Amino acid sequence: MKVVNVLLGGPTNLWPDHLLINKKSETWIGVDRGSLRLIENGIKPAIAIGDFDSLKKNELELVQAKVDNISYFDPIKDYTDSQLGIKVADEQFNADVINVYGATGGRLDHFFTNFLMFLSSEFKTIAPKVRIIDLQNDIRYFLPGSYTLNKINDKKYLAFIPLNEMNITLNDEKYTLDDYHVNYPISFSSNEFVGNVGHFNFDNGLLCVIQSND
Repeated sequence: MKVVNVLLGGPTNLWPDHLLINKKSETWIGVDRGSLRLIENGIKPAIAIGDFDSLKKNELELVQAKVDNISYFDPIKDYTDSQLGIKVADEQFNADVINVYGATGGRLDHFFTNFLMFLSSEFKTIAPKVRIIDLQNDIRYFLPGSYTLNKINDKKYLAFIPLNEMNITLNDEKYTLDDYHVNYPISFSSNEFVGNVGHFNFDNGLLCVIQSND
């Protein structure tokens, strides 16, 4: 599978430990300030993208000097910088897996935009490829079907958050559900792994699943 990493401009305090050191040889897309942070850590982004409105003049000049492929967008546009980065990973780099870092821990308007962007019909097809990752959470999106979920490290807590009305079955998690009707947007399941594997299925819409160690 082709993995592409997208580094957004969000806070660095929730990055996984040694993130950039461990993934220096992988493909990176830098989004806005994320481009600068990659360069500062010795990583040349495959592409830098965004409106770069968070960069000072000298910081933008450094990005321009170090990156061969830059896509500039006006601050007033249909998509956020985060959405643009994910679209580029999918459409230009044909990614099978898109790991997104820096999407959490910052401004709430930024986080909710990142979290809810996949409700758009255009982004629903991309959603199953995306993982939003930080120190505490692994956030993924699923289209209707049956799935096996493997526990990631010590992340034993689960949240099943429906983004549409649906019926959901949780077979072997701590709190099981059998074809349970979820009345979007006010229902969700706060759950927990019993072992190292969980199973679930649902019949409609888009489901967000979060594994957490807290």
